[in-house]
Amino acid sequence: MDKILITGGAGYIGSHLTKQLLQNTNDEVVVLDNLVTGFEDTIHTLQNIRSFRFINQDLKEWNKIEEILNNEKFDVIVHFAASLIVPESMENPAKYYLNNTANTTNLVNCAAKSGVKKFIFSSTAAVYGEPELSDAINGISEKFDTNPINPYGQSKLFSEKIIKDIAKISDMKYVIFRYFNVAGADKEGLIGQSTLNATHLIKVAAQTALGKRDKMYIFGDDYDTPDGTCIRDYIDVDDLAKAHIDAIAYLDANESDTFNVGYGKGYSVKEVIETMKKVSGVDFTVEIAERRAGDPALLISDNSKILNKMKWTPKYNDLELICKTALEWEKKLN
Repeated sequence: MDKILITGGAGYIGSHLTKQLLQNTNDEVVVLDNLVTGFEDTIHTLQNIRSFRFINQDLKEWNKIEEILNNEKFDVIVHFAASLIVPESMENPAKYYLNNTANTTNLVNCAAKSGVKKFIFSSTAAVYGEPELSDAINGISEKFDTNPINPYGQSKLFSEKIIKDIAKISDMKYVIFRYFNVAGADKEGLIGQSTLNATHLIKVAAQTALGKRDKMYIFGDDYDTPDGTCIRDYIDVDDLAKAHIDAIAYLDANESDTFNVGYGKGYSVKEVIETMKKVSGVDFTVEIAERRAGDPALLISDNSKILNKMKWTPKYNDLELICKTALEWEKKLN
């Protein structure tokens, strides 16, 4: 049995991992979140599954973080807590370097010093920047060069390097996950993407289908892609959460490593919108707007490494299902 700290466990992806750990393991789970983008209601919902401790704490209070880690003696840390909106990172880069990179540096340093053995980090495909379309069309592998085109991706890449450097001088092992586009919701309908003013395409499409928005926008239809809109690899949030549980077990007998997490298939913005229209039965209004700064044309994973080395077996590789669960969750929100 492990004692596991989940930073950002009241947020979207962190809450889905917390739920799976509570339901499927006997591990001692502790969630740390400042509830800025996480939700207290989510904590209450998860507490009904199995009791766990919640620490309301901001990672920027470095001394408090050091004290918590020294006192608690965690075996594993899964680090989700971060700022993650690409356009915002272009407008306010300092926020991203402080919250994502500086706070992660302190967390990793304290983790290694306090004897944490395993550190699972949520990074992003944004670290790859915008590879040549001819290379990326068949999937981006972990061997691709990293060249972020926005501060969000850069802040995560800096964090990756810090984790690797600290691991070299300690007994701590790590798995770094480079997420592609996370979407969908818990299949039991208990939790989902609750972020206010979310920019995630599938959530925005669900809100528009339900009349919470009058219309939605496609940001650019002149990209060098078949229908002119950006192409992304959409991964179900439950499959992603399961990858983190697999990673904890993986480090028992394997060395530290970095993995892409995606399905290896891309859908354009227009294809996603058409899928949401299909599952909702609503032909909602969509307008074309200018491109957003920092958006690559195409991001599709080569996921062969995680499939082969970690034996990760996704269960929900179905865009209609992802859209349906996102829509059903959105119906539950005010």
